[in-house]
Amino acid sequence: MRIYFTFEPRPDLREPLLAQFPQVDFIFENGLSNEELAKADVLVTYGEDLTENNIQYATNLKWIFVASAGIEKMPAQAIMERGILVSNVRGIHKTPMAESMLAHILAIKRALPWIYEQQKMSEWSKKAKQTELRDSTALILGPGAIGSEVGRLLQAFGVATVGCNRSGKEAPYMDKMVSFVQLIEALPSADIVISVLPKTEGTTHLLKEEHFVAMKNNAIFMNFGRGNLVDEKVLIQAIQAEEIGYAVLDVFEEEPLPADHPLWTFPNVVVSPHISSHSSRYVERSLEIFKPSLAKWLKGETDLENVMDLSRGY
Repeated sequence: MRIYFTFEPRPDLREPLLAQFPQVDFIFENGLSNEELAKADVLVTYGEDLTENNIQYATNLKWIFVASAGIEKMPAQAIMERGILVSNVRGIHKTPMAESMLAHILAIKRALPWIYEQQKMSEWSKKAKQTELRDSTALILGPGAIGSEVGRLLQAFGVATVGCNRSGKEAPYMDKMVSFVQLIEALPSADIVISVLPKTEGTTHLLKEEHFVAMKNNAIFMNFGRGNLVDEKVLIQAIQAEEIGYAVLDVFEEEPLPADHPLWTFPNVVVSPHISSHSSRYVERSLEIFKPSLAKWLKGETDLENVMDLSRGY
């Protein structure tokens, strides 16, 4: 069994992996080479380095473990045609992302950016426009692992949580559920609108002009899923028309966001460079998912954690 990592875990994470699976031939490289890929039975990758051309060389490959939640940059069709099993680290981002979202919400509610600016100017002022998070309502688009975790934290602050997904099926830590077709009816009561939806055909430009018109004009809109959720021209128009109070954006249609993009210029917009999921424990948590799956794989089992349906994109 030959397992090819296209990144190198830290020694303190790599050594226990080698000790637990002495029967496995592990190859660790920073980057992907077709020569190594041709010999690999299992590929461990962040996903962005794998192309359709690479798959032609992967003649022995049976399983791809993606140390990322999103797979939109992977050659899905070529992988499906080869019948290669793909699993990922869905759920790994829930702690850092939920903490990032909560930090942004509390910062806005308690006027922290304003306080920091006053400090820079050595200005003693008590004119901060502070509000409370308690007794507000959060509408969470995509209440999966990440959305449910932010729902759990928000409920601890006394926030009512409304989840929204395609089916309206129940999800953890949601006080109420609605489906995509009921979304526009749920928006007027939401003080905070959070999206953690994946990139699929069904989520592309899901939010339209009428959705922003339906939001409270002091609502906090947050996109921490994928940039395809809304046409940025529509979002900019909503900001300029004061149809929402704030936008906190961790993802964009084009990344990196161009330096001359209008979203940089609005005082009520927070541009986060797609870093809400970053954590010093990222690879550690990835391996915590990979190792039990590898133990199953070595016994001939394929019911691994987080097996993906590439045709659906998640």
